[in-house]
Amino acid sequence: MMNWYVYIARAKTGRFYTGMSTNPVTRLNRHNSGEGSKFAKQQGPFNLVYVSQAYKNKFEARRREIQIKDWSKTKKERLISGEFK
Repeated sequence: MMNWYVYIARAKTGRFYTGMSTNPVTRLNRHNSGEGSKFAKQQGPFNLVYVSQAYKNKFEARRREIQIKDWSKTKKERLISGEFK
């Protein structure tokens, strides 16, 4: 069984992209090569700035991804800096 991770990538514009993957580094490389969402194509390239703990299934990771996507930029920055988990 593969672990899932939630990740945050910072675009060259300073905006954040939050996603989930079994391999965030490979997924980021795909974003940077122009594959993936419309946002990723328009805002890239990206730097990986946060990778979550491992989640045992896609459902748990998706729930966390949705939670983080609802956060303000400031709250995401606090997560990235390690102020909280």
